[in-house]
Amino acid sequence: MISNQPDSIKALRQLISTHRIDEVECTIADIHGVARGKLMPASKFSALNPTFLPYSIFFQSITGAYLEFDSKEYMTEVDIKLVPDLSTVRSLPWARSPSLMVIHDLYFQDDRPVPCAPRYVLKRILDAYAERNWKPVIAPEIEFYLTERNTDPDQPLEPPVGRSGRQSVGRQSYSMMAIDEYEPIIEDIYKFAEAQGMEIDTLIQEGGPAQLEVNMAHGDPMELADQVFVFKRLIREAAMRHDCYATFMAKPMKNHPGSAMHIHQSVLDATTGENIFSNPDGSSTELFDYFIGGQQKYLGAATCLLAPYVNSYRRLMPGDSAPINLEWSRDNRSAGLRVPNSPPEARRVENRIAGMDTNPYLAIAASLATGYLGMINQTQCREEFNGDAHSADYGLPRGLLESLIDFDECDELKELLGRPFCDVYKALKEHEFNEYMMVVSPWEREHLLLTV
Repeated sequence: MISNQPDSIKALRQLISTHRIDEVECTIADIHGVARGKLMPASKFSALNPTFLPYSIFFQSITGAYLEFDSKEYMTEVDIKLVPDLSTVRSLPWARSPSLMVIHDLYFQDDRPVPCAPRYVLKRILDAYAERNWKPVIAPEIEFYLTERNTDPDQPLEPPVGRSGRQSVGRQSYSMMAIDEYEPIIEDIYKFAEAQGMEIDTLIQEGGPAQLEVNMAHGDPMELADQVFVFKRLIREAAMRHDCYATFMAKPMKNHPGSAMHIHQSVLDATTGENIFSNPDGSSTELFDYFIGGQQKYLGAATCLLAPYVNSYRRLMPGDSAPINLEWSRDNRSAGLRVPNSPPEARRVENRIAGMDTNPYLAIAASLATGYLGMINQTQCREEFNGDAHSADYGLPRGLLESLIDFDECDELKELLGRPFCDVYKALKEHEFNEYMMVVSPWEREHLLLTV
């Protein structure tokens, strides 16, 4: 990885020349986490001349429809400038010809950052931590399903046929034989990750049929958000090579577990590198309690960022393995906020609310923002929950619309994330909800057609 310095630009040009790179993808993440951008010849990219996209890319729903929004920049479709972050240069190992991708930041032409760009939202939160001399550290987990190709959206998803010639069945958690069924796909995932300079900590079989989980090593939140953004595409490309799909839907299959993006979080003193969640004697600090307290107080309002679609809330249902509230507990996977067993220097909080369908920049930003608010406001956490937290009261919004109402009423969270971003996000998600409400589902046809 290289930085945006003169010697780094020279290194970039040398890389393009040495490896005979043909093309470069100039990539950004939109509000959904979808990769958008421009493809250009490598020789043109190496000149680092400005390139632009229309501001309206942030006003498309997940269906591609545009919402109506009262903004001069939107209505006139002003150009926004792509500025490459050369530390994100990566190869595209699945491309037909030697190619690179580079993640970009976005600015208006007067050099103001674009406030609704997800990468900028995360930067805002990291800057807030830095002002307190705090350095957050995270480790995300990526869960996903492999499925047969599905070209008819009216048909349920099916697990792919493995090397045994049989389809996978559910509830094979941690099975090595279940992983072996899809060994060729997993080999490509490892190969692609290595070529892109990304470290996989572990890979396991999860609870659903052909459901896998990639655990990533802990590190800088921006670097890991970039990696999750890239990893989702990498995994899809590996699956497509073997004639199947990889899906990151939060709840792709009925009667099977959903897919989460659990986020492990700790905070270091930026000067000493010590974990501020632990005292010298190994006990937990008040800041640790406040971080949990902030997550308990504000994650309800942030749920629409961690569960961004109507499908997301099918995962967060009683009776499944996902959390249904914001109780905290040590080494207890039924709690929304889990404190894993660890030595004092690794004391951390695992946020188990986020689904894998989320935009990684926004989910990490929202999660860290809630803990930050707890620490600066000295928000005391509730008593540790003992027992099965699934038996406790439901403590999360029950759907996207309810979550958006909670979000809109939380001024502290909106101020921290940036009000311009929050206004666009709320309008976009309300638009998507209205689009969804125009669809008549198979459930309605089955139970209402001849009954009501």
